[in-house]
Amino acid sequence: MAAADDVKWIRETFAEKVLETVEFRGEQSLRVAPDALHPVLEKCRDELGFAMLLDISAVDHLGETPRFDVVYELATLDDSKHLRVKVKVAEDEPLASAVDLWGAADWHEREVWDLMGIGFVGHPNLKRILMWEGYPYFPLRKDFPLAGRPTEMPDVAFTGVAPMEGGPFVANTGAPNAVLREPRSHASD
Repeated sequence: MAAADDVKWIRETFAEKVLETVEFRGEQSLRVAPDALHPVLEKCRDELGFAMLLDISAVDHLGETPRFDVVYELATLDDSKHLRVKVKVAEDEPLASAVDLWGAADWHEREVWDLMGIGFVGHPNLKRILMWEGYPYFPLRKDFPLAGRPTEMPDVAFTGVAPMEGGPFVANTGAPNAVLREPRSHASD
């Protein structure tokens, strides 16, 4: 069964919960209602053979309502079929976690939470993965300024130029051999 047949089967199974289907250059995408996301993903895994979750990402459509798209990239183990499942979500509307379906969803959902502020209900450990705990902003949102935000915590983060010269992880390009050029060789100095 091809991914196009899978999309047809999902549309028939979930009826009005499938809001849109798109085929572009052989790639299959479908948009589902937020309350149907987890059941659709479960059917994709259990009945259609999409055993791999490749990625979860989010797109910020600042000024639109709902504001975000969350995008799930699925594939079969033999890489013969790919499927993109999308869902629109409002700023303060969490989605059902997919960690119970694919273990790979763990870090993907944490990254989406950390950088976009989209929560996942049922996630076993939804905490920041890149930014530090307590950081009040979501850096990949379109309303986040490119130059960053001033901070009151200079020991943790700062907005100036990072002092790199002489640091423990800076390569010494003038060293006489490869061992001394390695950044790790300066860590014990």
